[in-house]
Amino acid sequence: KERVHIQDYTIEHIMQQHEEKSKQGEQELGDDWKSIHNQYLHTLGNLTLTGYNSEYSDHPFSQKRDMEGGFKQSPLKLNERLRDCKEWNEKSIQARAEYLSKEAIEIWKYPTISNDILECYRDQKEETTTDYTITDHQHLSSGFTRDLFDALRKEVCALDDCVREEFLKLYVAYKAETNFVDVVPQSKRLLLILNMDFTAIDDPRGICKDVTSVGRWGNGNVEVGLESKEDLPYIMGLVRQALEKQMGEEGEDE
Repeated sequence: KERVHIQDYTIEHIMQQHEEKSKQGEQELGDDWKSIHNQYLHTLGNLTLTGYNSEYSDHPFSQKRDMEGGFKQSPLKLNERLRDCKEWNEKSIQARAEYLSKEAIEIWKYPTISNDILECYRDQKEETTTDYTITDHQHLSSGFTRDLFDALRKEVCALDDCVREEFLKLYVAYKAETNFVDVVPQSKRLLLILNMDFTAIDDPRGICKDVTSVGRWGNGNVEVGLESKEDLPYIMGLVRQALEKQMGEEGEDE
């Protein structure tokens, strides 16, 4: 009789989203707060559900926990481990992520399907490979851009087992169901095109560019440049949003 209406909830970032405000939580995160913020902001351990998003605003964790309607009073099992959490730091985020991932694996078990059945549904066109390889991209032959690309492709391919890499004439595509990020190698950087609407991207730094209705290579309306490995954790937070959006839409269709 005590129903929970999921439409009343929105996604809450436990750690403060905006970097300039997250300095308030520097005491909890430690000296390496900036790196932790960039790496863990959009990850499983730092995300939850709440009906108090506007009240939480961008307050530090301790305030979100103890305020009226805060985590201590939340009826959601998802927030149980936040009620008695003393501080919110890298260790806390990692521990919660590990716990939730184990729970998720038990709840949504991966189906066991024989190859005979899979073959009936496999798109043969998707299985064909192009004639292009990494050697067809002059900026990926060696040097700084190649090192940056190798670091990026490792992180992107590790996002999910379904991620596939395809070299095309003008860019490198990373796909789940379809392209979620396209990478255009340039002489001194990598240009990323995220396949999502610009209005949907969560970009606290404001480094993304709206390329809606603008001619470009790749698929999507969000453009962002990667110029150094130090920015990779933040960029991966943006790429992850594009993948999650695509996979979320697939789930809705199902």
